[in-house]
Amino acid sequence: MSETQANQKFAQLAQKIVPQSKLLHTWPLTGGVSAQVTAFELQHPDGQIQKMIVRQHGATDLKHNPQIAADEFKLLQILQSVGLAAPKPYYFDQSGQLFSTPYVVIEYIEGEPAFAPVDIADLVFQLATHLAQIHRVDPSPLDLAFLPLVGKGFGQRPATLDHDALDEGRIRDALEASWPLAQQNRSGLLHGDFWPGNVLCKDGRIVAVIDWEDAKLGDPLVDLANSRLEILWAFGRDAMHSFTQHYQAMLPIDFSNLAYWDLCAALRPASKLAGWGLDAHTEQAMRQAHKWFINQAFAALSIG
Repeated sequence: MSETQANQKFAQLAQKIVPQSKLLHTWPLTGGVSAQVTAFELQHPDGQIQKMIVRQHGATDLKHNPQIAADEFKLLQILQSVGLAAPKPYYFDQSGQLFSTPYVVIEYIEGEPAFAPVDIADLVFQLATHLAQIHRVDPSPLDLAFLPLVGKGFGQRPATLDHDALDEGRIRDALEASWPLAQQNRSGLLHGDFWPGNVLCKDGRIVAVIDWEDAKLGDPLVDLANSRLEILWAFGRDAMHSFTQHYQAMLPIDFSNLAYWDLCAALRPASKLAGWGLDAHTEQAMRQAHKWFINQAFAALSIG
């Protein structure tokens, strides 16, 4: 599709959302992995300028869930209704008439991912606060049945294990010996990929939690464990411990199975880290942190 054709389509989209509006310009946003993300700016008939974002879902997500655009739109509506810091949804379309793939149009929020905070301790507290707020949401009165359930397994063992794949065999041996876990906590709303790259900060404050396409229902410990590993990688051990302690003080749930979910979280990058395009120093540092992460989980479980 040429730039002119693309702009014509975005102009048509702007008209669908705000009749008689004028498209000013569009620009791609970096960082999207599962979706193509484009920002656009339009002018309302009264002269107001507004920015929005179009998320066009990729083939992998569509194969997994052909209704992903409708589901993301509905979820963001629900998140707005319960007061979470998520982008407002404006429109979705999965007809293929305008763009060839389903898409959702959401609010453009000024901010940057939290990769280099001035005050790490304060950011860690904010991260814990936002994750606890998500997990406090009572799903029972909300129409969240379209979200998948997690927490009952950790994926099938590959036919062959890569010996360089971050101790995947050792982790799976420990989990398989202990499964199934008895879930001690009520299943709740999970973000699914809560890490510093999926929050937006402005003037040192988290203003939005973004990228909800991995949202699920399940034990809050699933989310917590994933976030612990990500914060360890981003900011180190002290930050991970502080994040965990803040979260535990905010949400009185049962943490007895956290070490098991740490091991499950450690499986996520097991066969993927080498393909992330990291420089040698960063990859080595992440491998060392991952090793420490699983060792602390094994120590908590008194196995190894």
